[in-house]
Amino acid sequence: MSARGAPAPAVYVPAVYWEDRARRFATEGAGLAAVCSYGMPRFYNGTIHFAQHLALAPWLRVRPGMRVLDVGCGVGRWSRLLARRGAAVTGIDLSPTMVSEARRRAQEAGVAGRCRFLVQDAAGLALEERFDLILSVTVLQHILDGAALRRTVRLLASHLAPGGRLVLLEAAPSRPAARCNSSVFRARSRAEYLELFAQCGLALRALTGVDPAPFKTWLLPHLPRLPRALGVALLGLVTALSAPIDTLLGRRAAARSWHALFVLEHTPRS
Repeated sequence: MSARGAPAPAVYVPAVYWEDRARRFATEGAGLAAVCSYGMPRFYNGTIHFAQHLALAPWLRVRPGMRVLDVGCGVGRWSRLLARRGAAVTGIDLSPTMVSEARRRAQEAGVAGRCRFLVQDAAGLALEERFDLILSVTVLQHILDGAALRRTVRLLASHLAPGGRLVLLEAAPSRPAARCNSSVFRARSRAEYLELFAQCGLALRALTGVDPAPFKTWLLPHLPRLPRALGVALLGLVTALSAPIDTLLGRRAAARSWHALFVLEHTPRS
């Protein structure tokens, strides 16, 4: 790993890209370099995971037996948490290695009996089941094709049980911001997501923030051009500056947050 992370490929083939991420980093530590910021240092990805956890916490209070779908489950970090709380969790991911590692970690955590993990593409989601909670963390931002994105959101909505909730955490700045886009990632504006959700029959129930500190998004576009030692030092500095702001203000400062957490319910047309 380095301060620059892993470079984005010239041509993005999702199944190939995510399998490569998994093979390189899924077994390393908590696997965060595979599922957060690709190949970045542990201290940086640890703060990302912590900010995500704070944002998600109010929506991960599940009842025993509650049916949960974890979309883009990666190494199963959210699946295990929900299973420990008694939920019956299905995790899906494009990468066979991610799925294998999620199963292994669930077994080690003693929650394998409440988890099942499947290799499946969210854009072709086809499970003969409806879920009380569908969770998807930083998945839509990697679906670059507009038609595939719309299809994915419609499929997620169709897999919600009556009264169920869809919880999405995505890069969704209030204003269009292409400076951090790459061949594998798109920071769509919050308004674009909200319009899409409405078109797919999803009603917004809550919208909160995740990471309002601006320092990381200022630095990241320049990081690949910096000498490694300088990049590590600056990344450590912006991480240290960001952590208290994101911890204290993350959920409340939604308008300034780079990522957004959307809580949605399906409102089928009559």
